[in-house]
Amino acid sequence: MTEKQTDYGRLIIGAKPELFSEAVRLATAAFHQNARANFTWAFTGGSTPQAWYTWAQETGAIAPEILNRAHFTVSDERCVPLSSEDSNFGCAERKLLAPAGVPVEHRHPWVVAYEPPAAAEAYRRTMQLLNPPGRAYDVCFLGMGDDAHTASFFPGSPLLAADGGLYFDAIETPQKGWRLTITPAGLQACGQIVVMALGAGKAPALKRVLEGDDALLDAPAKILKTCAAHTVWLVDEAAAAELTGWRT
Repeated sequence: MTEKQTDYGRLIIGAKPELFSEAVRLATAAFHQNARANFTWAFTGGSTPQAWYTWAQETGAIAPEILNRAHFTVSDERCVPLSSEDSNFGCAERKLLAPAGVPVEHRHPWVVAYEPPAAAEAYRRTMQLLNPPGRAYDVCFLGMGDDAHTASFFPGSPLLAADGGLYFDAIETPQKGWRLTITPAGLQACGQIVVMALGAGKAPALKRVLEGDDALLDAPAKILKTCAAHTVWLVDEAAAAELTGWRT
């Protein structure tokens, strides 16, 4: 694997199996550094995380100690039933959490049965019970869309301008409806952020975020510059293809 430091966090470039293993290694290191009884780990949505769930379950990559003790959730969610294929938490539960035997009481979906603002408030209360003041999650996994969005920060999102200091919120997005999401303040309050971006389709967006002059509202993943000290990007060669001098 190749590693570089950027203004947006540490960048690691490698093959998919290496990156999947590195994601587990980073979370495992955070788990063992945690002195609290609770450890919170937030997954994310998209095709890469789903492939990672399958890989993690088939390989037994996550230690039983973590599966039994950690509390699992997702960093953002669509307002759909957990049974939907569009549910981020539902996919994580079906592909990894349930097959791996994670205790039901350690699975924490957003309460999508509530209206979005009430769902966000209920989720805040749950996370406040699990985490100490000043902490959103111990580990937060994120992805990045072809439009350079991350979490549910889509281009033009008002959360990028002001989130009121809340760690989690509900936001209505044009053409995408309501979303429940960690906020920029929440990202800054995470212990470790791991961004996975794989495939050639991510190359233009990765170039825009790490090296481009786009405004934050146009390339929302640039918000990670505010948490660069605890952010690691895991990208494959196809996604890194447009970056300057990444092979050196």
